[in-house]
Amino acid sequence: MRQCVNGFITFTTSSHYPMKILNIVGARPNFMKIAPLHRAFQRYPQVESKIVHTGQHYDEKMSDIFFNQLELPKPDYFLGIGGGTHTQQTAKIMMEFEQVMNDEQPDLVLVVGDVNSTVACTLVAVKMGVPLAHVEAGLRSGDRTMPEELNRLMTDAVADYLFVTEQSGMIHLAKEGVPDEKVFFVGNVMIDSLAYFRQKAAGSDILQQAQTAEKEYILMTMHRPANVDNEAGLKSILQIIEDATKYKKVIFPMHPRTSNNIKKFGLEDRLNAIQNFVLMGPQGYLQFLKLMENAALIITDSGGIQEETTYLQVPCLTFRDTTERPITTTLGTNQLLKDLNPQTVHDRMVEILNGKARKGVVPPLWDGHAAERIAEILVLTSQKRRV
Repeated sequence: MRQCVNGFITFTTSSHYPMKILNIVGARPNFMKIAPLHRAFQRYPQVESKIVHTGQHYDEKMSDIFFNQLELPKPDYFLGIGGGTHTQQTAKIMMEFEQVMNDEQPDLVLVVGDVNSTVACTLVAVKMGVPLAHVEAGLRSGDRTMPEELNRLMTDAVADYLFVTEQSGMIHLAKEGVPDEKVFFVGNVMIDSLAYFRQKAAGSDILQQAQTAEKEYILMTMHRPANVDNEAGLKSILQIIEDATKYKKVIFPMHPRTSNNIKKFGLEDRLNAIQNFVLMGPQGYLQFLKLMENAALIITDSGGIQEETTYLQVPCLTFRDTTERPITTTLGTNQLLKDLNPQTVHDRMVEILNGKARKGVVPPLWDGHAAERIAEILVLTSQKRRV
């Protein structure tokens, strides 16, 4: 298993100096992954690190909050793509990013995760002959009906550097025939941000705003289309909330998609009638980190929260048939629930609140230094080329 800099591949791009890297952000989780990478690149005077924000998911207020909280500079480029279908988003990003590539002539494009911005910028970089690094490579849910799964597969198939967070990623890439010299097990950059900002997040007053205290509440997030785009799913979610509030206060920072669908299906009155319940809008990174760390239990359908709760050692119930992050269920504190069955959730919730939660451990190399390993690999490879 490669953990750091064993094995190099050679750049084939221009020889200008310093080494110019374009880091792509498109959706909320990308900010937390790019922040430690950009910070790590700043330690090398020979690296020019630039940020391209596609605007795939964009809310001016929340975007500014994330850049400020994560200590990121203003993006060098903002493409302003906005909404649309998956095809429309991908096509628009490709056209706009091609112009950025022509203007910048970078030595490397770095993409993270599995959103449409990831695959769109991947295709442009590869077609223009520029090396590509994919951070969070090798994650697989096995569900090709998920757009994210297709994005992961396509990106990994053409990337030059594949940076892996957990052992399952190494196994998947080997089975898919990716050469060993392209694959590096480095740890998890999402955990880098969490570890770096944990103390700062502790100063947030979000618990006081919610009129609650540590371990006295259940945190809930739900946003995946399969769960919130239909009336039956939303009614199950409301039942789960109603059941949970009998034991603890429930705090729910609600995704706009979920909120809009509750209105669409006429369920607002039922939601507003729930007692011992705090409905919030989307939160900044520091506020949400404080909410995660101090929750008695988290109920979610998110991908990244599975990893963060594993590191924080907070019990997590995830509504997914499969997970692309299986280490969170084998080593971590995460349990998968295959459907929105309120009775199943109630039973698991009661077990956890009665002290029978999974006792997880922090996975290997989830130590807050993944970005530093990635930067070292890329810089050493670049130096080897220049010798």
